[in-house]
Amino acid sequence: MRSALRVLNTLRYLKPVQVYTRYWRGRPQVKGMAPQRRPSSGAWQPPIARPNLQIKQNHFCFLNQEHEIHSWNDSHIPKLWLYNLHYMDHPSTEFIERWIEGNPGAEGNGWEPYPLSLRIVNWVKWSLSGQAPSPQALRSLAEQARVLAQSIEYHLQGNHLFVNFKALVFAGAFFSGAEAAGWLRTGLKGLAEQVREQILTDGGHFERSPMYHALILEDLLDLINLSAVYPDVAAPWRDTAGRMLGWLESMCHPDGEISFFNDAAFGIAPQPRELSEYAARLGIEPKCEQLAESGYVRLENPEAGVIFDAAAIGPDYQPGHAHADTLSFELSVCGKRVLVNSGTSTYENSDERQQQRGTAAHNTIRIDGEDQSEMWSAFRVARRARPKDVQTDHRSFAQAAHTGYLRLKDPVLHTRRVELRDDSLLISDLLEGRKAHRVELFFHCHPEAYITVEMDSQLVQSVEDTQWYPEFNRAVPNKTIVGRWFGQLPVRFETRIPFR
Repeated sequence: MRSALRVLNTLRYLKPVQVYTRYWRGRPQVKGMAPQRRPSSGAWQPPIARPNLQIKQNHFCFLNQEHEIHSWNDSHIPKLWLYNLHYMDHPSTEFIERWIEGNPGAEGNGWEPYPLSLRIVNWVKWSLSGQAPSPQALRSLAEQARVLAQSIEYHLQGNHLFVNFKALVFAGAFFSGAEAAGWLRTGLKGLAEQVREQILTDGGHFERSPMYHALILEDLLDLINLSAVYPDVAAPWRDTAGRMLGWLESMCHPDGEISFFNDAAFGIAPQPRELSEYAARLGIEPKCEQLAESGYVRLENPEAGVIFDAAAIGPDYQPGHAHADTLSFELSVCGKRVLVNSGTSTYENSDERQQQRGTAAHNTIRIDGEDQSEMWSAFRVARRARPKDVQTDHRSFAQAAHTGYLRLKDPVLHTRRVELRDDSLLISDLLEGRKAHRVELFFHCHPEAYITVEMDSQLVQSVEDTQWYPEFNRAVPNKTIVGRWFGQLPVRFETRIPFR
């Protein structure tokens, strides 16, 4: 019964289109003549370069894992790794011909819409960079676009839908003729809708993941770049890209890298520096605005910086990259990371994935051993925490509550206030309820950090050996300071973190 309720509490947030397109999708048709390539009429700027991760013949290293492939769909290799193989981030004439030969019939991982979308764009970008695709490559590229046009991921929405439409724009602009014009119309119309829906007023991407935000920002910059080559692609995206650049800057630490909220890790999206340099080549400057609609708050002074999570976990109908991290925060002191959320190292449906998405992997409070939001499977969320009563001066304090524990048999409302002072960070946690509850308060230390956490005297404090996950398939030992308490609510805990 509990499992059935969890499924119902997941399905009730979905759009109808997500349900019927998941189960009523036909087999795409591939046949057709390859359109002619369209002449370009403008200059293509160098995009962000991807490293060549081929170690030697049939050996590749993706996601910090090296595998020798015997086919393009080896069953013993994780699916996400195979996806990266099929993305072809670093194409060449030989690699393209090998892919065509090894992937006939529109079947296998490489013909699924997401890798299909990324590969179409990568082949077009490779061609626009001065390479000469063979007639066989052009025919295959058209076939891939034809399949994608019949396989748009309406059932997933979010960043998947964005990259589907981007790929159709790239293919539709690259080729000429009526069929290509149809791809271009579909892509442009879809992107116009998705930019309005997915990019929030403060510039943040609506999935609230700095990593996916960076990926979508690269997509938008690629589209702006393409519009200089094919003017009929032009759309009002430059202002949006500037706001997205500003948002990304606000969500980075002084080391120049992203913070870890929701699914986030290094080495997947381009580095913020690379995105800024790419934008500059396109004549786009960051527009710095206060974080608002996305729900994050940045506090900063000469000594320290705090990024505080008063955000929704993501769009209700697609929270697949969400973590149970509401009211968590990350802290840098003297330019170095000190307190960190635990990161993401896997998308496999495993205990490790559940642990990384769970509340205990973040700098916040867990009640009665329950996650704030009901995380299950690799990308599912049932009942979810919602932030409320957000207050901040965007400089020295932020405060918010969340509703995640109101679903407990004996409901609890958690309100947190963080105050950034010249010499310390003060954290006040108020738990309101009527019954006795078990409380755990987590502070995850960066592996190279030395920090003092002065916890409330009511808490039993311990230091535990844990792991930080800065990249996929990489775990780094670190320490987590945990405070535990059991008793009757309401209760308030005061914690101080001195900077010296």
